[in-house]
Amino acid sequence: MLKRHLWKVLLSLVIAGWALSELFPLRNIPFATYAREHVTAKPAEFDGLLTEASARARTLHPPSDFVALKQIVKERKIDVSQYFPDIRLESTLRDTAKRDDLVLDELLTRSKGRLQLGLDLAGGASFTLEVDEKAATQEREDVRQQHLEKAIDIIGTRINSLGVTEPIIRALGTNRIQVELPGDPKDNPNIVDDLKKPARLDFRLVHPTLSPETSPNGDIPPGYEIKTLTMPDRTGNEITEQLFIKRIPEMTGEMIASAGVQMDPYGVPSVGLNMTSAGKKRFAEVTKEIADEGRQSGRLGRLAIVLDGKLYEAPTVKEEIDGGSAAISGGNMTERNAFDLSTVLNNPLDLPLVLVDKVEVGPSLAADAVSSGLRAAIIGTALVAAFMITFYATGGLVAVATLAVNIMIILGIMASFHTTMTLPGLAGIVLTIGMAVDANILIFERMREELAAGKSLLNANRSGYQKALTTIIDAHIVQLIICAIMIWLGTGPIKGFGVTLAIGVLSTMFTVLVTAHLILEMLIEGGWLKKITMRHLLKNIHIDFIKWGRPAFIGLWTLVLVGVASGVIKGNRVFGIDFAGGEVITAHFNPAAKLGLNEIRQVAAANRIGEVNPNYESEIGGGNEVLKIETGVDKSDSMLDALKSAYPSAGLEKIGESHFGASVGREIELNALLSIGVSMLAILCYIAFRFEFGFGVGAMVSTLHDILMTTGIFVLTGHQFSAPMVAAILCIAGYSINETVVVFDRIREELAENPTGSLRDVVNSAINKVFARTIMTATTTFLAALALFLFGSGVLKDISFTFLVGIVTSTFSAIFNAAQVFYWWHKGDRKHVEAHADVAPKYEWTGSSKASR
Repeated sequence: MLKRHLWKVLLSLVIAGWALSELFPLRNIPFATYAREHVTAKPAEFDGLLTEASARARTLHPPSDFVALKQIVKERKIDVSQYFPDIRLESTLRDTAKRDDLVLDELLTRSKGRLQLGLDLAGGASFTLEVDEKAATQEREDVRQQHLEKAIDIIGTRINSLGVTEPIIRALGTNRIQVELPGDPKDNPNIVDDLKKPARLDFRLVHPTLSPETSPNGDIPPGYEIKTLTMPDRTGNEITEQLFIKRIPEMTGEMIASAGVQMDPYGVPSVGLNMTSAGKKRFAEVTKEIADEGRQSGRLGRLAIVLDGKLYEAPTVKEEIDGGSAAISGGNMTERNAFDLSTVLNNPLDLPLVLVDKVEVGPSLAADAVSSGLRAAIIGTALVAAFMITFYATGGLVAVATLAVNIMIILGIMASFHTTMTLPGLAGIVLTIGMAVDANILIFERMREELAAGKSLLNANRSGYQKALTTIIDAHIVQLIICAIMIWLGTGPIKGFGVTLAIGVLSTMFTVLVTAHLILEMLIEGGWLKKITMRHLLKNIHIDFIKWGRPAFIGLWTLVLVGVASGVIKGNRVFGIDFAGGEVITAHFNPAAKLGLNEIRQVAAANRIGEVNPNYESEIGGGNEVLKIETGVDKSDSMLDALKSAYPSAGLEKIGESHFGASVGREIELNALLSIGVSMLAILCYIAFRFEFGFGVGAMVSTLHDILMTTGIFVLTGHQFSAPMVAAILCIAGYSINETVVVFDRIREELAENPTGSLRDVVNSAINKVFARTIMTATTTFLAALALFLFGSGVLKDISFTFLVGIVTSTFSAIFNAAQVFYWWHKGDRKHVEAHADVAPKYEWTGSSKASR
């Protein structure tokens, strides 16, 4: 027995062990502590540097051992890699400063807890960037506004490339951008510089005959300037060359279509550039002109590549280059440099930005809100576990055990991706927990049928597993497709939800199909488990669902129309701060009577202010703390007056007010709608391929209904849309198709097992047989979401409310939308189905055993 299951045992242990190891360290370790504990060479010498750095750190603003050590090694040109030979660097990298940056940045990364908390849980830093006044006065107001909106999108893309997730980026007034990033601001002292680089790329001519060394009297030719080119010699040492570079470029980075890292056969990195159609034409003209002049003078001409005023390369030009591509390379370019450079070039800023404000931000959720969120997650998990054990006894215990492994694997994968944990992300994990046991329920319910047919427990387990396998794989593959679309087209929370759910789907498939099945099979084969108690939530039913299909369909879509109409009537009032922008008011307060964030929210709710986001901020490294409250448009004064009335002892005094734009850009809104459209098409294509086109149409109609119904009820109940809400609604598409596939798979099976029955009888029989298990699977997910709704607060309540509505809607939609549309598509005629049906592929594990011979 063990020999036959050995590969499953080893695979489960390896993956579980890897996931557990990825979670450590659980918390951030102070940089100096981590570096001192992990130095591998000359520890006494390095300890002296750290001691000196710690002393210097106390004089910095903000204090940082990391920044202080960087300053010391840079001043003395110390190669810090000598203390950490285990950190591998590129052999061609001879620049000590760059080597130090790489080593110290790697140590800082390793010292961090693997699962980082988001801005809402742990706070972070807020930076305010302003358009340079000199540049602003040279542009029309409308053009500058367009450039500001583009800058917001570009900064978001750059932040994502730096591995920072769940940022808040929005316009402040007409010439400022606010960026809020999770994490300790001391850990990324240079991040602002990385974000605001304008990245101006120029292609300029090099003087064909003169250089600073050969120019008479060192005179600079008119229209040129001196720039220095740094490159390595054959031994790897750096050499420099001074050149006269033309001030006015022949072409600029606007003619670059894309940039990417490329490696030559010797592993030397460079940044490849692909031109636009206009750029390709212009590049050919410039290189042809240089080549022609070179042939006439007998000296090869050169075309310099200048980025943000720095000369990167000045290659010679022998002939016209009409292929539309070029490259930026250099002897001191590392793979990381090339990656950073390509990221900036792909997202050039049209306006130079300057830093005007830098503050430390407290968690946007109160401590009790965070604890209530964690408590809600624990209670939700406990409810799901209790439900499974109550109805499936030993089988439920196995499901709960593998659920624990599932959660560990999910967190381990998130940690390995350096995913930031936020409360919306926590809600996504809780939803995944509810959905994870659905697959176990499908297997157990199939086992119940096999046992009722007189099979032994061993054969019932195997047969039930095989019959549920196709349904489970189909449902999870469609969910993965939807997650892939969210990751592909979504940004911010939408992409974060997609990643979290995709991880959950993959982990669930592994733990259910491999680990849980392995445990149950070994218990049965080993003789430790001789009987599984399975209780009923519902007895067998016999309802003519086709008879009630038309009125139910009309009723469901009438509710959808009411919800859509309500959204149209309310207009922009359905959008929260994320989408509509608002106002932020800054106030001093009495430290002895500091208000809790939940108290502020309760005052807002009591006075019907609408959505508010209160927080406390202070200057990085210290300084007086101030209260900032974000509200909708024209709501800030009402909010402050309500707080003064409710808490006069708080000593609130207004010291500033400003307007801010939406943190969810227009592009993100369009991408959300596009995600829904592409998801519908993907569902249609996959279900049509795996089942038949009529099934695909039914699935698409059902999923669209569930999204619209959830959205409509959300609006009717007075909720407002925020970025996490959009992601939660998209998640409903994945859950909806899960329920639909269960019904469709049983209809397909009934068509094969009942060759003489009418299509009406087949559909009714299939729905009656899966109705109880559909309610069971919905109940587990409902319990998880209900715990979040009852015991969570703030955004958790909104997300869980969306889940609750979506779960109920999806459950009945699979029966009264998907199955009915399939029936009507084929005009109630079984022959019409058989004329279009495809042969469904089968999924199964293969193996051999004495019992099966």
